Amino acid sequence: MVAAARSSLTCRPGCAACCTAPSISSPLPGLPLGKPAGMACPHLDGALRCRLFGLPARPAVCSSLAPGPDMCGNSREDAMAWLTRLERATQPFVP
Repeated sequence: MVAAARSSLTCRPGCAACCTAPSISSPLPGLPLGKPAGMACPHLDGALRCRLFGLPARPAVCSSLAPGPDMCGNSREDAMAWLTRLERATQPFVP
């Protein structure tokens, strides 16, 4: 399915780029210090779906990410590349 045809509420099955590429600085179950960039979230199931989806324990940053053509591209690889660039661009400056 082409990314532009997806609604803003539908994720690409088997992708989970948004659960892998970005860091999460807020605590989440099992990860009190958050998650580093590039690490798959341990709350993904075997089909790469979020087991915290819809639960209060799901971090706000996760809820704020909405699939769309810019972020998702046409493949998981496109999404990983876009999110990795965003992660690098928003890292704090360390002199």
